[in-house]
Amino acid sequence: MKRYLAPFVMPLVLLILWLLLNDTLSAGNIALGILLAALLGWALAASRLRPLRSIPKHPLTILRLIGHVAIDITRSNIAVARLIWLGRRAGATPGFLKIPLRIRDPHGLAALACIVTYTPGTVWSDYSEADDLLTLHVLDLKDEAEWFHTIQQRYECPLMEIFE
Repeated sequence: MKRYLAPFVMPLVLLILWLLLNDTLSAGNIALGILLAALLGWALAASRLRPLRSIPKHPLTILRLIGHVAIDITRSNIAVARLIWLGRRAGATPGFLKIPLRIRDPHGLAALACIVTYTPGTVWSDYSEADDLLTLHVLDLKDEAEWFHTIQQRYECPLMEIFE
C-alpha cells in the first residue's frame, strides 16, 4: 500500500504549501496549485531535480542534532548581539579556521553547511574535497579547540550517523 501512495505524498505536500502561502482557496488558485504540484512531483519522481537519493536514519539522532543546533543558534545570537552592542570594546577577534572533516555524504555536507550558515557569527568559506578541509570564518575566534569540537563532535558525528 505504501508503494502506491508514495508518488502522491510530495504533490500533496506541495499543494498544501502552495495554498498556505497564497492564503486563499479560490478555484483558480487550487487548479494552479494542482498543476504545479503535479509537474514538480513528476519532476522529483523522475529524478530530474535530485539524482542522488538519501534515506536519513536514526530519528532520535536527528532530534538530538536539532536540539543541539537550536541551542547553539540561540547562544550564538546572544554572543553576536553582545558583540554588536559593545562594538570595539567587545574585543572580537575574527579569523579563519581549517577543520578536517571525515563526512563524505553530500547530503551530510549540505546539512553541515546549512547548520554553519544558520549560526550567526560563522560562515562556511570553503571546502576542499581533495583535502577534506572545511574553511570556517568565525566572527569571534577565541578558542580554536572549542570550534574543532563543536564542528567535529557536535555536528559531524551525528550527521555521519544519520547519512552514512
